[in-house]
Amino acid sequence: MDAEFSHPMKGISLKVLSVLVFVCMSTLIKASGTGIATGQITFYRSAFAMVPILGYLAFKGHLRTAFHTKDIFGHLARGFIGILSMSCGFYGLVHLPLPEAIAIGYAMPLLAVVFAAVFLKETVRVYRWSAVLIGLVGVVIITWPRLTLLRDGNIGSGEALGALSVLLSATLGAVAMVLVRKLVAKERTHTIVLYFSLSASCFSLLTLPFGWEPLPWNSFLLLMAAGFCGGVAQILLTQSYRYADMSTIAPFEYTSIILGLIIGYFLFDDVPTGVMLIGTAIVVGAGIFIIFREHQLGLERRGARKHVTPQG
Repeated sequence: MDAEFSHPMKGISLKVLSVLVFVCMSTLIKASGTGIATGQITFYRSAFAMVPILGYLAFKGHLRTAFHTKDIFGHLARGFIGILSMSCGFYGLVHLPLPEAIAIGYAMPLLAVVFAAVFLKETVRVYRWSAVLIGLVGVVIITWPRLTLLRDGNIGSGEALGALSVLLSATLGAVAMVLVRKLVAKERTHTIVLYFSLSASCFSLLTLPFGWEPLPWNSFLLLMAAGFCGGVAQILLTQSYRYADMSTIAPFEYTSIILGLIIGYFLFDDVPTGVMLIGTAIVVGAGIFIIFREHQLGLERRGARKHVTPQG
């Protein structure tokens, strides 16, 4: 095994911890209230995330090199798409039950497979296409009770718009994943992380004229803590990939739905419906199958490289 992937349990532990902190971030945002402008929430999430990120980079001695980039426009594009995705996700988070918002967000990795095939020309075979389609059916099952509100003429329903917002967030997030895939080919990880928080903070400031208001102290502190949690979670997530490969730790992303169900029930009185649980099980099953398939293909490619006879 590669030396850098020789501590899978450490990688898994960091991944689960990052998921826990991300769910805490979502909980803090949801608890901050429904009357806060989405752009204002996004700014606090991005700006205060830079506190732990800058501190960590300084501790590791990467702060000076982190600002060096070969593709500033690539970072700006990723930041712009990312901030749109984040804003839509936060709107949905405030207007939907916490576990439901988390579950609909699982559409993002499924859509990323589609966009990687379309824009990056990656080879996607029938097994993964089938898993993607089944997973998207699960997303439709989860969102259908909310979308029927639109059919009934309740276009202004916060729940219906929340579900659509999370779906849009997942779609934009998948586009952002494609942009990141392009960036990692020429940029360092800490540079990508730093420029995302920096560009997201700047872009969200553009929404200042649209509904920003002075916050009560409790909302301010909740959003500040949410941003700090977001930065810490990003560091933990990045570190987790140093100790185990992606196919090993990626399935643990789905622990967020368990945490979301527990927190939603005890803090927000969110009781999951049978339809929501069925749809979530389908989406999670499809996602895990895609991860398993990727792991199999990775082993096959490594095996093929080992058996190639050197040409002399």
